Amino acid sequence: MASPSKRREMDVMRLMMSDWKVDLVEDNISDFNVEFVGPKDSPYEGGVWKVHVELPDAYPYKSPSIGFVNRCYHPNIDEASGSVCLDVINQTWSPMFDLVNIFEVFLPQLLLYPNPTDPLNSEAAALLMREPTLYTNKVKEYVHRYARPEQMLGHNPASMNNKSSEDGEDGDGDRKMGEGEESEGGFLSSSDEEES
Repeated sequence: MASPSKRREMDVMRLMMSDWKVDLVEDNISDFNVEFVGPKDSPYEGGVWKVHVELPDAYPYKSPSIGFVNRCYHPNIDEASGSVCLDVINQTWSPMFDLVNIFEVFLPQLLLYPNPTDPLNSEAAALLMREPTLYTNKVKEYVHRYARPEQMLGHNPASMNNKSSEDGEDGDGDRKMGEGEESEGGFLSSSDEEES
């Protein structure tokens, strides 16, 4: 098997050559964003999310860290930080998996088949179990408010909203980020947890 650095380069190049739009952060092949499109025939259809990926030095032997940058309403995605609760990333990662698997299989499956019994967003989990129709409507509302394709054009979708206010908050009461200011949200993978 190729060295971790060679494998990292090959996997990122493979992802770039697929249908996914990849933007390297400061030309760092281990830190990048991927434009992820919601799966067809789901309430996420039509949505576009920026997913931040960080590859540890030991990738592919350690899993990548991934997190949604713009808001996604889902029981297994923390709304504030974008953290993803996905066993195949957090606990059962194998060097046989690659980055294309994450975006073509793992994340679409997560959105299509949420697990409300192991939530990061307990409100979404409870709503899915109690009122599935209301849950679906709330997902579609979030797609409309935070994941429209036109929001990906050079804006920070996490702070975007149709409403705005003069007091430095968006229409949801969340503080707007100033120019050049970065989000404090983070995300974890098993790689991060082991280092703690």
